[in-house]
Amino acid sequence: MIDAELEAFATEAGVLVEWDDVHGKPCRTPPQTLRSVLAALGLPASTPAELKESRARLAATPSPDFITAQVGQPFRPVGGPCGAQARLRLEDGEVLDIALDPQTGFTRQGVDVPGYHRLEVAGREITVAVAPPRAFGLDDLAPHQRLWGLAVQLYALRGRDPRPFGDFGDLAGFADAAGRRGAAALAISPVHALFAADAERFSPYAPSSRLFLNGLYADPAAVLGDQLGDLGHQPAGGDLVAWSSAIPARWAALRRVHARFKAEASADLRADLQSFTTQGGEDLRGHARFEAIHGAFFARDGARGWPEWPADLHDAASPAVAAFAAEHGDEIDFHIFVQWLADRSLARAQHAARAAGMPVGLITDVAVGMDPGGSHAWSRPQDLLAGLNIGAPPDAFQANGQDWGVTTFSPRALAASGYAGFLATLRSAMRHAGGVRIDHILGLRRLWVVPHGAGPTEGAYLTYPMQDLMRLIAIESHRHGVLVVGEDLGTVPPGLRETLAAGGVRGMQVLLFEQDETGAFKAPEQWSPRACAMTTTHDLPPIAGWWRGTDIDWRVRLQPDLTVDEVTALRSERETQRTALWAAFCKAGCAEGDRPSAEKTGVVVDAAIDFLARTSAELAILPIEDLLGLEAQPNLPGTTTEHPNWRRRLAGPAGALFDAPGPAGRIASLNKERPR
Repeated sequence: MIDAELEAFATEAGVLVEWDDVHGKPCRTPPQTLRSVLAALGLPASTPAELKESRARLAATPSPDFITAQVGQPFRPVGGPCGAQARLRLEDGEVLDIALDPQTGFTRQGVDVPGYHRLEVAGREITVAVAPPRAFGLDDLAPHQRLWGLAVQLYALRGRDPRPFGDFGDLAGFADAAGRRGAAALAISPVHALFAADAERFSPYAPSSRLFLNGLYADPAAVLGDQLGDLGHQPAGGDLVAWSSAIPARWAALRRVHARFKAEASADLRADLQSFTTQGGEDLRGHARFEAIHGAFFARDGARGWPEWPADLHDAASPAVAAFAAEHGDEIDFHIFVQWLADRSLARAQHAARAAGMPVGLITDVAVGMDPGGSHAWSRPQDLLAGLNIGAPPDAFQANGQDWGVTTFSPRALAASGYAGFLATLRSAMRHAGGVRIDHILGLRRLWVVPHGAGPTEGAYLTYPMQDLMRLIAIESHRHGVLVVGEDLGTVPPGLRETLAAGGVRGMQVLLFEQDETGAFKAPEQWSPRACAMTTTHDLPPIAGWWRGTDIDWRVRLQPDLTVDEVTALRSERETQRTALWAAFCKAGCAEGDRPSAEKTGVVVDAAIDFLARTSAELAILPIEDLLGLEAQPNLPGTTTEHPNWRRRLAGPAGALFDAPGPAGRIASLNKERPR
């Protein structure tokens, strides 16, 4: 009986008891996992007494003073008495009288104006976020067009000046070159703030905070001018970024720029920095304090995050933190200064993209979570899940499941805070962009959570208020004029893609995944117009590497326990897939003749890009690795130091790369099928 009661309570708390795996097989969350997840949510249920107390605590949760609605549709103010009269104060100051139906409690009419309005009812004041029916999209930017863009890793870029890794200045140059050759968009991986003091923390998908930028990418010259913003000598770097030396060197150069700024900056520049600081408010100051404290204790004893600091510094509002800030004011000012440089130089990169003719410009990326020892978790702990990491259950690519080592928003905290953290994250990503990609957008409905100390298979799905989140995305996307793409790969719950499409959020279709149940690859006209079409992603091999089998070679290298038969089966399966993909290319008119051997990758890449260009998708994004015919992927999931993740650089500046015979022909193929 206790297990049935436990399961009923877990369902009330938003933890899924039943779910289907990637193969559609029904699964059931074990009682011990339910107890572990509930305990981490602050709802312990290990005994009947705990279960009773937690159920009472959950039932006593106050009604939220923030609700969402859709334009023109009636809504129900939670806690408002039926038949009451209410007053709605719109953002522009207009006041409307609203009547509530005495039977249902819903308003008798909807609101025709999107925005964040204030409803006064029965002595309460509730924010009503009224959303347009769908997110901003290509129909608003470039109606009736089929566009193409590129995806690139920012650090991989090389500009005119030698630098050890690419930055926002190089991004501006790359965007200009791509736009002038017909690209409509340029997608980049997350540029969230990492840990400034720790040169080993360079994965863009494990940020310290998603509210701020990675200051390493700031381009001081773009903001301050060539003299005041001069970074000094910067080594060109090799084929791989040497982060361990490049990061400290860049921070040292930025400190020299800061010193010159304090001595020589104009009044206008100082005023702009002050305006940025004022607008950033307590969140910006909190992030700068984190960086200063983290830098001090990382240098002293290698502390990787705030849980390893002295206990009196764990609370961002403590007297000890205030005392540290007073003593290290210049260090805190430095980190605010770097955020200002990063913000302004990213804005200039988006301006360069638009000036080059891109209707979309930059597509930024929102990582699915953040490091539990990082800036957000320290300064705004009330936003986040505690004691739980997020990841993914076992699937076709990761048989043992995944624990990504990051945390994210608590669904209960989202509702209690009026979605403050989620809105701040969206606004940060959309601030200087024409599009935003939301990583693992499946998390709008549910996330796989793993209790600390448990294995990835010992997790459970935690549900999220998808309707509210989608409505907020719609409001913010229209306010910023930003289209939205969701990474909807993996174990996708039924109906999620349809919900995303109805809300104007584009899913992703990846060539290597687009096979039917017989193994045949889908024809270009079978692809969804509303998806974002890609040949591959940063977590998969480029087409040349896939065709040659480079990814299989890596798997064999990293899994020495694979048997000869298992390796033979992998290579045999790839042979079958090559045949099927070439057949699809020939049927679509993108190739002809016999299938090339595994070593002849160039003609296959040409055909793949032509195929991508012909798909029905209104937006096609081509990773730079495929434009250049490269074999190595930027990231190999499941590895850290075994594979050079997030380190590979491009061979030269954008102009030289684009105008080489192979890439130039591929760009011509894209422009032929998708003229801008």
